[in-house]
Amino acid sequence: MNPDWNNAYENYKDLFKGHRFPLAFVDLDKFDRNIAYVAGTQADTGKSIRVASKSLRCLELLKRVFEKGGDVFQGVLAFTMEEASFLIDNGLDDIIVAYPSIQQSDLDIFVEKTRRGANLSLVVDCLDHLQVLSGAGEKAGLRLNLCLDIDMSYRPLRSTHLGVRRSPVHCVDQALAVARAARELPGVRIVAAMGYEAQIASMNDNYPAKVIKNKLLRLFKQQSVKELTHRRKMIVDKLKAEGISLTVVNGGGSGSLVSTGRDASVTEVTAGSAFFAPGLFRYFHDVYFEPAAFFGLQVTRIPAKGVVTCQGGGYVGSGEVNANRLPWPVLPQGMQYLSMEGAGEVQTPLKLPGDCPRLALGDPIFFQHAKAGELCERFNQFDLVKNNKIIGTTPTYRGQGHAFL
Repeated sequence: MNPDWNNAYENYKDLFKGHRFPLAFVDLDKFDRNIAYVAGTQADTGKSIRVASKSLRCLELLKRVFEKGGDVFQGVLAFTMEEASFLIDNGLDDIIVAYPSIQQSDLDIFVEKTRRGANLSLVVDCLDHLQVLSGAGEKAGLRLNLCLDIDMSYRPLRSTHLGVRRSPVHCVDQALAVARAARELPGVRIVAAMGYEAQIASMNDNYPAKVIKNKLLRLFKQQSVKELTHRRKMIVDKLKAEGISLTVVNGGGSGSLVSTGRDASVTEVTAGSAFFAPGLFRYFHDVYFEPAAFFGLQVTRIPAKGVVTCQGGGYVGSGEVNANRLPWPVLPQGMQYLSMEGAGEVQTPLKLPGDCPRLALGDPIFFQHAKAGELCERFNQFDLVKNNKIIGTTPTYRGQGHAFL
């Protein structure tokens, strides 16, 4: 946390006195410092940074990254074709949709935006994807731009898979098979490649008071980075030797900005969660981001000494089920959930630390979502804070009437 974190609770409490709760807000001073920090990670690499929109889900804040960050930020990594259409309609371009789809409504959008000149690509990882997209492109008299998704998981043994289950394309031969098939099909062309090293980018390795665990995690990461860097280079080199012109080779995420930026085969890195710095992006060794996005709940009950109960709060993050997926109560510091209740849909009880400031009915408790953009699925707008003042509001995707996934 930043040096002024001890004063943050009273500052935010005073700021939102009399406001309706629950509410969500972004501290733009912290948000802007995260933008500058992310840009700085590539100062010596020459790599551009693609912004992962699923981690922001707010048009104004997405545009702010490009406005404040400068030319190093280029392009958007979107999460659905409908979202990509929305972003294009609102002035953004150079978009890779990072998750495949072959449903007709998405094909229609892909064709329409391509016909109108948008710089838009969709990831693929198998022949079935290629055949459906080829048919759509050929029927429209177009060549649709595709991005080959490469699995960057670590497989030190045949029976292990350390990383996320995304693309089935893991080795050179598998990548060449998809690329050669695409080359023989009308209506499509592979123009980019991407690979998300989740086991590096989203794995914390600097936990407080966990020295041995941290060392083991960093050793694992080092071995994984070494393997995937070598493998990615071989795949990219072979694709180019086949005559596949790759304008983009995308890699990484917020937690792997340093290691991915050093990979010579990569042309750009991706950042998203870095800007909000949610609960699950707090303890990295190579990078540090300031918590910038929060939500607040009001205290509505004091059921026992040392316990307060807040209204609402069951905003649980997606992914594997564990306590870290609950919202992180951050201000006042030191609060803990009751193990038998956790974060509830209509109420959330919390145990208070011994040095907690006195809390009364109506006082706020401030949380961070475990993940970044999922916070926006719960709120129609963010209050915007700068220089310890509320300077306005901005709608989330939800606040503009959209739920893309």
